[in-house]
Amino acid sequence: QVQLVESGGGLVQAGGSLRLSCAASVSIFSIYTMSWYRQAPGKQRELVAAISSGGGTNAADSVKGRFTISRDNAKSTVYLQMNSLKPEDTAVYYCNARYSNSYFWGQGTQVTVSS
Repeated sequence: QVQLVESGGGLVQAGGSLRLSCAASVSIFSIYTMSWYRQAPGKQRELVAAISSGGGTNAADSVKGRFTISRDNAKSTVYLQMNSLKPEDTAVYYCNARYSNSYFWGQGTQVTVSS
């Protein structure tokens, strides 16, 4: 079982920055593909960014150039650096860990961007 705890959400003005963290309690963090998803009110959950066990990354077109995902395997933590935030980035952000057919989710952290 993997437990994921997100932190770093909050209220920020448009154009501002936030850094989300997701700490994982797992014996071998490095083997997991780690992702950030978000869900805005009335919308489906969507992939924001992902980082593989080898360090390769991908991001949604809507956040490319603004958001950066990274990981620190020694700390079993994945980060999402969010810059140039827009009101449409407002959502609950969820951390996800995936290995083989197993998926684990965090409880989510709220990000609100005011205009």
